[in-house]
Amino acid sequence: MSTANDVSEDFRVKFPLHVAVWDNDYRRLEEQIRLQNDIDNVDPRGRTALHLAVSLGHLESVRVLLRHGAAVTKENANNWTVLQEAVSTGDPEMVQLVLQRRDYLKASTALGGVPELLSKIRKSPDFYMEMKWEFTSWIPLLSRVCPSDVCRIWKSGACLRVDATLLGFENMTWIRGRRSYIFRGDDSCAELMEINHDDQVVDVERFNISQEMEDVTLESMQPPEQEVAKRLTTPIVNTYLDTKDIAFERSKSGIWGWRSDKTEAVNGFEAKVFTVNNVNVVIRTRTEHLTDEEKARIKSERNVLESLLGTVEQHISAQGDLTLEYATATNPTAILPEEYFNPEFDLGNRDIGRPIELSIRTQKFKGTLWMSEEHPLSLVEQVTPIIDLMARTSSHFARLRDFVTLKFPPGFPVKIEIPLFHVLNAKITFGNVNKCSTEEEVTTTPAATPTSAGEEEAAAEPPLFRVCSSVFEVPANYHRRGVSRHMPVSNNDEELLQYAIHQSLLESHGQQGIWDVADGDFVDVMPSIPNDRSVPEGMLVDIANSSSPPSSSSPDSDLHLALELSTQAQQEEERMRKQEEEELQRILQLSLTDK
Repeated sequence: MSTANDVSEDFRVKFPLHVAVWDNDYRRLEEQIRLQNDIDNVDPRGRTALHLAVSLGHLESVRVLLRHGAAVTKENANNWTVLQEAVSTGDPEMVQLVLQRRDYLKASTALGGVPELLSKIRKSPDFYMEMKWEFTSWIPLLSRVCPSDVCRIWKSGACLRVDATLLGFENMTWIRGRRSYIFRGDDSCAELMEINHDDQVVDVERFNISQEMEDVTLESMQPPEQEVAKRLTTPIVNTYLDTKDIAFERSKSGIWGWRSDKTEAVNGFEAKVFTVNNVNVVIRTRTEHLTDEEKARIKSERNVLESLLGTVEQHISAQGDLTLEYATATNPTAILPEEYFNPEFDLGNRDIGRPIELSIRTQKFKGTLWMSEEHPLSLVEQVTPIIDLMARTSSHFARLRDFVTLKFPPGFPVKIEIPLFHVLNAKITFGNVNKCSTEEEVTTTPAATPTSAGEEEAAAEPPLFRVCSSVFEVPANYHRRGVSRHMPVSNNDEELLQYAIHQSLLESHGQQGIWDVADGDFVDVMPSIPNDRSVPEGMLVDIANSSSPPSSSSPDSDLHLALELSTQAQQEEERMRKQEEEELQRILQLSLTDK
């Protein structure tokens, strides 16, 4: 039987970095790191030394660990990142340190992965395809204003061109225009062009990948004070797809005893239809770092959002009576190191760090997948590298990439329905494959014509598809400018919801939206948290980072608009009912007169 001293000695040997962090002895921490101890080792509570230092608020230990390359993107046992835990402390200097290192790592990793991506793209055959994006929502009012877009993609060697017309969402308006994005590169150099066909101007950005990597320094990633302040005054939001129990089931057609596996023709290809089950969109929100005024404001906004969405968030807060006499702000229940580092000791609801105030919302998503085994393209070899490259600047493609990396049934997904966020879904259809080698528009997609076995054998092998080099050239009459390419940023679902309210007020006499309960059912349960999440926090749609001021719409005005909308809807319904009654009375009077 081990004594208390044996247990104490055991954890100090097993977790020397963590113990140094616990004692806030950053000099001993530096010495232990030099002794080749694993800097990202995880303690019995699922924290790395860096996570522990942040949760305890030990700033100097955080500096030492970051300087020696501790993993800043690693998540703890509760699936929170180091940056999210830093924001929870409410310490601006802590947030600045972690955010700077996180941004530096993201920038250097993104550049470092470009050569490998280019190599994969270069090795795959030329192709052309179109991706039709249809955005849908189960939210009333919002479903009426969801847009659609068709992305045209040409690929030849290491050259890529993407044409799009839906540019983003800004200041309560969907932004449209004709844009082409052309990427040409090799292992060391790359050129990115953004062509504005409406204004006939081109922004060209050339960069040497190795030189760019040298230019990305920690000092250059210093976050502005406004960014730090914004994070400290807004909730911590973590959104992810829970796909651990995902299941693909064949959809059925027919009635009763004559039901069979469902197949549909999609752009000339016969596709098996699958239902995607057990996918949840989970949104977790933490507010313990906010002031009482900020919490009250957010709560009032959430109440209206919940009434519109038909859901109530589950709220989890720390027990107030657990605070002990010898507790500190970052160890409110006075946990001893012998208790914390002993995996057999049950801490119950006690933990280190600021007590968490957590709200969880879960939405079930039931999607559909159309898989064709006749499709000429390879998802892994040809399409996934393109999606991966586009995902670096587009949250739409980022969500699509996360979805297509799941283990699909055999074939190519000619049509996919995925959740973009908890109020917005996207249906992506791949079509017109290799139907266009130039910039000319594809008029129609001919349906597949059935042929006999003899005709198939007699048919000649189709010629190798080649994309015309002119596709990647800029029209001669276009004006070339310097580097001023707009980088997309993320938006949130609340802004889209506000947009729906505004649009409905402008069109108050139009057709009202309809609740789609089957596809938008919220479940008020505590979800099981998977080991990996696939959705970047807060991502929904891409918008241009223009110099225009943000929308002047305030939460209070939007709440007023929501109430006004509800009143107008009731008044309109009452007016229509009275009009129908009057019309019925006139018909009855006329019928009596005719007699």
